[in-house]
Amino acid sequence: MSLHRVTVVALLVAAFSAFAQNTTVDGIAKYREALQDGNPAELWEARGEGLWKEPRGPNKVSLERCDLGLGPGVVRGAYAQLPKYFADADRVMDLETRVVWCMVKLQGISEADAKKNPFGNGNDKKSNIEALVAYITSESRGVKMNVSLAHAKELEMYKVGEKMFYFRGGPHDFGCVTCHGADNQRIRLQDLPNLTKLEGAQKAYTTWPAYRVSQGELRTFQWRLNDCFRQQRFPELEFGSDASIALTMFLAKNANGAAFDAPAIKR
Repeated sequence: MSLHRVTVVALLVAAFSAFAQNTTVDGIAKYREALQDGNPAELWEARGEGLWKEPRGPNKVSLERCDLGLGPGVVRGAYAQLPKYFADADRVMDLETRVVWCMVKLQGISEADAKKNPFGNGNDKKSNIEALVAYITSESRGVKMNVSLAHAKELEMYKVGEKMFYFRGGPHDFGCVTCHGADNQRIRLQDLPNLTKLEGAQKAYTTWPAYRVSQGELRTFQWRLNDCFRQQRFPELEFGSDASIALTMFLAKNANGAAFDAPAIKR
């Protein structure tokens, strides 16, 4: 085969590959757009609102006095500023950690019971945490992310989260950056946003939590991190741990400036 013909064939193969890639990406985008109509996450939001307002626990009080960072009971826009440092707990907290803290301090629920079933699995194992997260995050739709690093402990959490993101280890030498450190990567039908770039970080973070069609469940951001650790074959990420909050802080801060748009819906 002549050099000219080899060059032509190579160009045709490259063009076909690019066409196939674009066609697949467009098809997935249309599929997701179709899913947005009638998001079942609304069911979790409604149950979460009920749990927020219902007197519960030994103290028989609601969570309506819980301070999520904008004052007791203020829910609108609160998630867009989390994680953040809370002086009353002397700790940087994400949403799930703060909700658990309020359940313990206000309602008198034990920490073990508050953390029980953080991730649901059908009607036999509903998660109150997921429902509360769905409601609270829904109250930040359209609000621009504005996570602060003004406090020393916030900055420390961000730096730890950054190191975690780039750390590689485990049996496969994986890290967050393995899947989310380059453009145009995909696993099967799942495109992998490049979280090292502003656009990718904003799009990824602002669409969690999300209803997963394949699982029939609403999944929180803590679940997303936990599942990523599982896929990397790392030890399980402890729910509400400083490690989970640090990684969340890194990703949330990098999404600053984007309008929050969740709970969303994913495949």
